[in-house]
Amino acid sequence: TNIVVLAKNQQGIKDLYKLVSLSHTKYLSNSKPILPKSELKKLRENLIVGSGFFESDIFSAILNNNPIKEIENLIDFYDYIELNPVNAMCSLILEERVKDFEELKTINKKIFEISNSKNKIIIASSNSHYLDEKEQLYRKILKIAIKKRDENPNNELYFRTTTQMLDEFSYLGEDIARKIVIENTNKIADMIEDVIPVPDGTFPPIIEGSDEELRSMCHEKAKRIYSDNLPDIVEKRLEKELNSIITNGYAVMYIIAQKLVTKSLSDGYLVGSRGSVGSSLAAYMSDITEVNALPPHYVCPKCKNSEFITDGSYPTGADMPDKNCPICNEKYVKDGFDIPFETFLGFEGDKEPDIDLNFAGEYQPNAHKYTQELFGEEYVYRAGTIGTVAEKTAYGFIKKYEEEKHEKFSNAQIEVLQQNCTGIKRTSGQHPGGVMVVPKYKDIYDFSPIQYPANDKKSGTLTTHFDYHSISGRILKLDILGHDGPSIIRQLEDYTDTNATQVPLDDNLTMELFSNTKSLNCNLEEIDCLTGTLGIPEFGTKFVRQMLIDTKPTTLGELIRISGLSHGTLVWVGNAQDLVINNVATLKEVICTRDDIMNYLILKGLKPKTAFKIMENVRKGKGLTEEFEKDMIDNKVPQWYIESCKKIQYMFPKAHAAAYVMLSFRIAYYKIYYPQAFYATYFTTKVLDFDSSIISKGKDTILNKIKEINMLGNSASVKEKGLLTVLEVAFEMFKRGIKLEKVNLYKSDAKKFKLSEDGSIIPPFLAIQGLGDVVAEKIYQEAQQGEFISIEDFKTRTGASKTVIEELTNNGCLDSLSDTNQLTFKF
Repeated sequence: TNIVVLAKNQQGIKDLYKLVSLSHTKYLSNSKPILPKSELKKLRENLIVGSGFFESDIFSAILNNNPIKEIENLIDFYDYIELNPVNAMCSLILEERVKDFEELKTINKKIFEISNSKNKIIIASSNSHYLDEKEQLYRKILKIAIKKRDENPNNELYFRTTTQMLDEFSYLGEDIARKIVIENTNKIADMIEDVIPVPDGTFPPIIEGSDEELRSMCHEKAKRIYSDNLPDIVEKRLEKELNSIITNGYAVMYIIAQKLVTKSLSDGYLVGSRGSVGSSLAAYMSDITEVNALPPHYVCPKCKNSEFITDGSYPTGADMPDKNCPICNEKYVKDGFDIPFETFLGFEGDKEPDIDLNFAGEYQPNAHKYTQELFGEEYVYRAGTIGTVAEKTAYGFIKKYEEEKHEKFSNAQIEVLQQNCTGIKRTSGQHPGGVMVVPKYKDIYDFSPIQYPANDKKSGTLTTHFDYHSISGRILKLDILGHDGPSIIRQLEDYTDTNATQVPLDDNLTMELFSNTKSLNCNLEEIDCLTGTLGIPEFGTKFVRQMLIDTKPTTLGELIRISGLSHGTLVWVGNAQDLVINNVATLKEVICTRDDIMNYLILKGLKPKTAFKIMENVRKGKGLTEEFEKDMIDNKVPQWYIESCKKIQYMFPKAHAAAYVMLSFRIAYYKIYYPQAFYATYFTTKVLDFDSSIISKGKDTILNKIKEINMLGNSASVKEKGLLTVLEVAFEMFKRGIKLEKVNLYKSDAKKFKLSEDGSIIPPFLAIQGLGDVVAEKIYQEAQQGEFISIEDFKTRTGASKTVIEELTNNGCLDSLSDTNQLTFKF
C-alpha cells in the first residue's frame, strides 16, 4: 500500500531517515524500496502516518467491497485519512475498475463516513506530482522514457489552490469541504514542530590527541631535514600554519589524510596530491604531499645547513645550479616550490582545508576500506550523487514520446519541452572517490538516509541518500580518488627495481624531452610530433605539445607554469599565448597559476592582503575592481599584466600543477632511461585502446592507420581517438628500435604487458580486440596449468567463444595447435 509519513519533530526526522534507509537497503526488492508496516510501528512515536493517495489499502478495500470491519481495522492504523480529487484518479476509469467520476465520489464519501465514525482526522490532498497543469506533459515524457511506461496517463496531479480544492470536494457539502481542505490540513500542520532536514554546524570526527600529534610529527620531520635549530623562514611558516590549523579545529583532517597516505606508502603505492594541499608546509611535514611550499632553497643532507633564495630569481629549487655545502662539502639537496599557504588556508588561515588525494586506481578500494577501519564501518559512507536528465537526453526523450504516442511537436514546442525536462532526477550514484565520515558522537541518520547507488544491491556499496552537496560542510568529506599516475609509478618501479622518488628533478635529458625528440634518438615528424612527450601524463596531448613548442621550456618551474596554463580557462589561449608569441612577455613573466599573482604583486610592493584579494578575484573570473587596478598601477605593474588579469575565468593552483609535474617528470625520466618499462607500463594503462591486429604489424601499418584516423578529423569516434593516441606511442616505440612480440599463449599475462629477456615487449591477452577481462584471465590461468593439446582442448578448458578463437587465430596465437585432439596415422 501507499502511505504518507510526516515527521512531528527533529527526532521524527531521524526516524524517518531510518525508515527510508531500511526501505532502500534491507527491504529493497527488484530495485524498488518497500517497507513492512512492522518497521513503521517500531518508530512511529515521533511520526504522523497518513493513508496515502488513492492506491492506499483503504481505497482498495472499499473498491473491492471488503467487509466494513476489515476497512475499520485498516483505518485504525492511520493518524489521518487522505482524500484525493476525482480527476486525480482518472486511470481507474480507464482501467475499468470504476465506471465514472460519480463512482469515485461515492468511494470518497464512504471513506469519509467510516473514517469520521472512527473520529479520524480527514484531509483533502491534491496528490500533486508537479506544480502547474501544463507540466503534466513533461511528466508523461519522462515516465515513458525512464520508466518505459506511462503510468496513470490521464490523472491530473497538479498542485491545486484552496479555491480549486473547495470546488473539487463541494459534493461533500460546503462545511465538510472547508473542514477537510482548510481546517484539518492546518490541524496536521500544527502537530509538526519546526524542524531542519540537516543539522546546522560542522561535525568533524574526533581523533584524540590529533592537535599534538600533528604538531609533533611536523616538527620532527622539519628538524630531520633542517636541524634542531630550525631556520627562521621554516619555523615562522610552520608555526603560523599549525596555529591556524589547530585553532580552527582542522588538525584531525590532516591526521586522517596522513594516516591514509602512510598506509598507501607502506603498501608500496605513491599518493599524489590534488588541489592546493601542496600549498601547506604542514601538509608536507606530515607527509600528506611531496610538494614543499617553501621558497627555493639548498639544504645539506649531512650537516643540515641551508640557504634560501627569496628574491624570485628561481621558480623552484630544482632549477637552481648544483652546489656543495660550504661547511661540510656535501652536495646540497635542492627543494622548494615557493607557494603561499594562503591559497589553501585563506589569508586569515581559517578556511576549511580541502584535502584531495590521488591513489593508484587498483589501490583505491583498499584506501576506502582503511577509512572504514579507522572510523568504523557504520560511520563511513560513499558520497551519494543525483544523476539528472541532460539536455541532449531530454531531446531523445521527447522524440521517443512522439514515436510512442504518434504525436508531432514543432521546433518551438520541442525547445520548451527540452528545457523543462532537463535537470530532472533520473538516477542516483556515487562520487568517484568521495567518502563521508560521520563522527562517533552522531550517526548517519542525523544527516541523511542511506541507500545503494541506483538502488543496485549488487554494488555492495552504501551511499548517502542525499546528494553529498546537501550535507557538505556538516560532516567530513574525504576525496580518496583513483588515478593512473600512482599506478604507473608502481608498475615502473616493479619493472625496474628502482625508487621513483629518487628521480632527479633536474635531469637534463629528461628536461630536453619537453622541447624536442633528441633525447629519444628518433624523429617523429611523420606523425607531426616535435616533442618527446607522447604518453607522458598532462603533456602528451596535441594541445599541450603545441604549448611546449611555443614556449620551449628548459626548467621544472616552466613546466609547472605550462601545467597551470593548460588547466586554466582563458589563461593561455587568447591571453598568455599572444603575449609570448608577440614577445610582449616571456613564459616566466605571464600569469600561469593563481599563486603567481599573489607572489608577483607582493614582489612589486603591494600589501600581502591586497595581493591575496586580487588573486582570489582573478582566479574566480571576477576581474579587477577600479581600486585594485589603481593599486597595481601605483606599484608599476605593467599594463599587459593588468589586462591579462581581466581576461582570466579560472586558474589552476600552483600546488596542483607542481604535484602533476613531479609525477610527469618522473615518468618522463623512465621513458629516457628505461624505455621498455615505460612502453610496457603505458600500454598496460591503455590496454583497452590497444589493437594488437594493427600494432603487431609494425610502424608502416601503424603510420597508415594514424593518417586514416587523422583524415576523419572531428568525425573520428571516441574509440578511434583513443586508438590514435596509442598508435602514436607505438609508432615512437618502433622508431626507437624496441620490438613488440605477438600475444603468446604461454608467455602473455592476462592484462599486463610484460618485458622479455631480450628487451622486447609481450602483449597480454586483453590486447586482442574482443577479449574481455574474464576471458583473458581464464585463458591465462589455464595456460599456467599446462599446455593445450589442440584448439578443441583450448575451447573446452577456457570456454572461449567462436569469435574469441577467430581473433586469437588471426593474431597467430593458436598457430601451434591442431584443430582437434585426434591424431591421424598414415600407413
